Amino acid sequence: MCRLPPYFYQAMSTQTPNRKPVLREKVQLMSSSEMERTLVRLAHEILEKSGGVDGLGLVGIRRRGVPLAERLAKIIRRREKAPVPVGTLDITFYRDDLSTLGPKPIVQQSEIGFSIEGKRIVLVDDVLYTGRTIRSAMDALFFHGRPSLVHLLVLIDRGHRELPIEATFTGRSVQTTRNEVIEVKLMEVDKADKVLLMEKMPA
Repeated sequence: MCRLPPYFYQAMSTQTPNRKPVLREKVQLMSSSEMERTLVRLAHEILEKSGGVDGLGLVGIRRRGVPLAERLAKIIRRREKAPVPVGTLDITFYRDDLSTLGPKPIVQQSEIGFSIEGKRIVLVDDVLYTGRTIRSAMDALFFHGRPSLVHLLVLIDRGHRELPIEATFTGRSVQTTRNEVIEVKLMEVDKADKVLLMEKMPA
């Protein structure tokens, strides 16, 4: 297993947990069928931009980026009759939306499972917000090797960037306020497929 350098690690004991905010559902942004159609479109966009599956690899950011990457790989395989390797980056992150752990990403040891050297990599996550998660994921990814190209794919881009990071492939862009939260629910994790716009309620 590849071990990350010491500066990637932060002890959980140094984090001060914050109480999760109370959330109220405002609107459903995607149903199960809409999510499936969106992933099919994104898979086709990946193939168009990459010119096929040769040298292509998908890397999902745990937690929900992983099943999204696996679904995309299945769609691509059905179309191209060829497999696409899928890896995992394990970033225990407080998630900008919910602020459940602390102020910074915590990059854990990750087993991508295939060589990314010289490959065209699509990094997959569910929601793009400030960009801090992706910045940490990029640092961790390059510790595993030097891909020839890295694209970012997100299901939802909700804006409010703090870093100059943009997605190459976006399922849907949603204008949000900082008092709102995007919840992506996947069957593999949540026993449901849908995307919700939630609102933080006063304590």
